[in-house]
Amino acid sequence: MPDSASRYLAEGPRVGIRHFTYEDGAEFTARARESRELHRPWLFPPDSAGAYAAYAGRLIEDPAKAGFLVCEKAAEKGDGGAIAGFININNIVEGGFQCGALGYGAFAHAAGRGLMREGLDLVVGYAFGPMRLHRLEINVQPGNAASIALARSCGFRLEGFSPDMIFIDGAWRDHERWAITAEMRA
Repeated sequence: MPDSASRYLAEGPRVGIRHFTYEDGAEFTARARESRELHRPWLFPPDSAGAYAAYAGRLIEDPAKAGFLVCEKAAEKGDGGAIAGFININNIVEGGFQCGALGYGAFAHAAGRGLMREGLDLVVGYAFGPMRLHRLEINVQPGNAASIALARSCGFRLEGFSPDMIFIDGAWRDHERWAITAEMRA
């Protein structure tokens, strides 16, 4: 549970996670534009005010989604709180399933620094704790080595392969299915 003095839902040594707000649009879209080369061809986060407002609105208002910003608690350059990346839980199903599908992306200034690993660990703990989910899944394109490494480093196991699973960048793309359950974290 978040500390009453903290702005974060959960904190690690270097990052905290918090929900998206509409006020994050300017920083988020600037970081998305700076990170185009890193994200392509895997990911297309919103990079304009209108696109961000629609994207954040879905994460804020849809109970089947939960969006988290991974924020640096203190940075070398004095810009503590900078958004390092984002992790979304989509397609949340309650009842007997208690599952959600994760999507994530680091911003270029934070890539390769271990911040997303720390953030993903926090989101998984939050999902299995206060959100009371039982299972999380990540679907990742087989050539996206960084995303696969992140899933593996956080304890997700490879469960299968789905051809032509998700429509991305004009084509149906194959994906590997990675998952973790609450029991695997215990």
